[in-house]
Amino acid sequence: MTETLQLHTRALSRRSFLITVGVTGIAVAFGGLLQDASGASIAPMVEGSYRPNAWLTIAADGTVTIMSPASEMGQGIMTTLPLLIAEDMDADWHKVRVVQAPSDAEKYGNPGFYGVQLTGGSESTRGYYNMLRLVGAQTRKIILASAAAMLKAPVSELTTEPNRVVHARSGRSLDYGEVAAAGTLPDRLPQATDADLKPSDQWRYIGKLTIPRVDISSKVDGTAIFGIDVQLPDMLYGAVLRAPVQGEQPETINDAEARTVPGITHIVPLPYGVGIIGETVEATRQAKDLLDVTWTTSSRIRNYNSDRLLEAYRSVGRDLAQTGVSAATEADAQAAISKAATVIEVDYMSDHVHHATMEPMNATALVMGDTVEVWAPTQGPTGTQGFAAEVAGTTPDKVKVNTTLLGGGFGRKAEADFIIDAVSLAKAVQGRPVKVIWSREDDVQHGKYRPLEAQHVQVGLDADGNIVGWRHRIVADSIFARTMPQLFESEGGHDSVVTEGAHFNYAVPAHQIEYIRQDNGLDIGFWFAVGVGYTRFGIECVVDEIATAKGVDPVALRLELLKDQPRARKVVETVAQMAEWDRQRNGRALGVAYSDAFGSHCAEIAEVSLDRETGEIRVHTVWCAVDPGIAVQPRNIEALMITGITGGASHALFEQINIVNGEVQESNFDTYRVIRMSEAPDIKVTVIPTPENPIGGIGQVGLPPIGPAIANAVARLTGGVRLRHYPFLPARVLEALNA
Repeated sequence: MTETLQLHTRALSRRSFLITVGVTGIAVAFGGLLQDASGASIAPMVEGSYRPNAWLTIAADGTVTIMSPASEMGQGIMTTLPLLIAEDMDADWHKVRVVQAPSDAEKYGNPGFYGVQLTGGSESTRGYYNMLRLVGAQTRKIILASAAAMLKAPVSELTTEPNRVVHARSGRSLDYGEVAAAGTLPDRLPQATDADLKPSDQWRYIGKLTIPRVDISSKVDGTAIFGIDVQLPDMLYGAVLRAPVQGEQPETINDAEARTVPGITHIVPLPYGVGIIGETVEATRQAKDLLDVTWTTSSRIRNYNSDRLLEAYRSVGRDLAQTGVSAATEADAQAAISKAATVIEVDYMSDHVHHATMEPMNATALVMGDTVEVWAPTQGPTGTQGFAAEVAGTTPDKVKVNTTLLGGGFGRKAEADFIIDAVSLAKAVQGRPVKVIWSREDDVQHGKYRPLEAQHVQVGLDADGNIVGWRHRIVADSIFARTMPQLFESEGGHDSVVTEGAHFNYAVPAHQIEYIRQDNGLDIGFWFAVGVGYTRFGIECVVDEIATAKGVDPVALRLELLKDQPRARKVVETVAQMAEWDRQRNGRALGVAYSDAFGSHCAEIAEVSLDRETGEIRVHTVWCAVDPGIAVQPRNIEALMITGITGGASHALFEQINIVNGEVQESNFDTYRVIRMSEAPDIKVTVIPTPENPIGGIGQVGLPPIGPAIANAVARLTGGVRLRHYPFLPARVLEALNA
């Protein structure tokens, strides 16, 4: 079925749009890009019959086609992962083509992510890193074995240079294409170990600034295929009307008017809503609006009021008699705090946040008997296979998933609700593919939001102002209880993703972290940086409050607490130099924050100003220093830091989902406020590679420090006014100023 796809139509339409709105601007903005982007590229299909393993093929012309197992959602992973194979197999990057791997966890699962194909958690490069380099090294050994037979020379006398095997003793050589065309795979494939990996001083591609991302060119010229671009022969379109309150079902359905819309072919009752199938998107949207549905009113979510619940969570955090699950314990923090000379005790809170991907949820499915094929911008092909099979009444091995490019993910596209929509409707019209596209309103009002969360932090200081104990209580609903119940149970009810980031490498003698689960029934999910996005908010603001209590500089205090952490000290020192930390600003102030989450060290400083009449905060400049260990693509790391900082500033200043009596109050970008281009800060990034250290995650590293850096800057600007509730809405800022 895949070979019959007509995937170009929408892409050409988008390209036309780009040209229409500003070809001159694009030519100027990206004038040097296309010339630079002369390395590897995305290919539509696998080329070559010489296949040393499941990860790559080599064609007779020397083209090396490498599988990319992770989902490309703008983070550059389609370049990073194939690059690792190319490095150790000594491929010529200019002759590499990248294709999206099929859904096959046995072959392409992430060793660092439970062995499944799931992209998230800043885990792709970390999880695949060693395995893919070994794949490259093994491939090189296989090529050498094939070439040795062709040259009738011992393998020990052969070396490689990019895409070529060299026998220096005889002066002969073979390029990889010649090996692929005439060579045979050895009967027993040689294995590779860590000893076969290139030492870092021989890397040609890892760490180089000149490697462009393979996905950029197609995104510039409009040929890139996102899920929403998929076009199939004889395709129908679908839309789903959902209950306004999660968990409720249609009670009565009057579809008389909806059926009169030209082009509507089917109305499909679903357990959670009503599906409409038609010949055009417009027809399904029109018919959806004409449905007259009454809903059950029995959902427990009808009692869900986010404002009230967040206050309740804060009360739970403060009530030390209510204990939760221990997330980490180092010595007796409470005993140390009880003997402290000074105790700092504060609450920090975060509202629900929506993912706000530019490409809304969508998927296309084709059901034929017991087989299913899905085209989707999904972060989780393995999960998609399972959910699609359940809906279609078949088994996961009969489900093929074609993962397209993602127009943003942030954890939302690891969910399956939009996949279930498409498969459910395709099941009703077997033999014809159905594409479901959520409206922006559907997307905003039926998301899987970041949880409401309250933190209660107690820190004890001795008479000299030294930290003697730190107790951190995190109150929130559970993500894992819904998405990974077995893991949740096996960890004794601890949700490690909700509390992630709470454990830090600051030198404190006694440290206790607790998770106090709330269960109010709303589906909540993974979000950009997940727990770290708010736990570091609390931690880094408390560190600043300690600096104030001690009367010391916040940067100096962090360096003191990180005295045994040279990588951490380096990023803090670097960012302080970048920002000229000690230089006073007229009408502006700087705030600093540090994070060691995801295995990378990152420090950021934000320069802010404040309109005291309106309460509006303006972030002018952000400086960032990051040490990711091995920096596979330094330019891409810089780009990801900018992405994380921009997104983090948006959620710290603006983003908020309100739920009243179970109904989401926001519906589109007019009511769900995100940062605008004119409000985006100037961002300066320094990447500090340390290839002697393990590779860290990077996709989400930029986000956690920016919120507390902004809050700490406001405190310095205002003489100590603390912002302790995400987002820093103007009304909240004014309330804090007037308190």
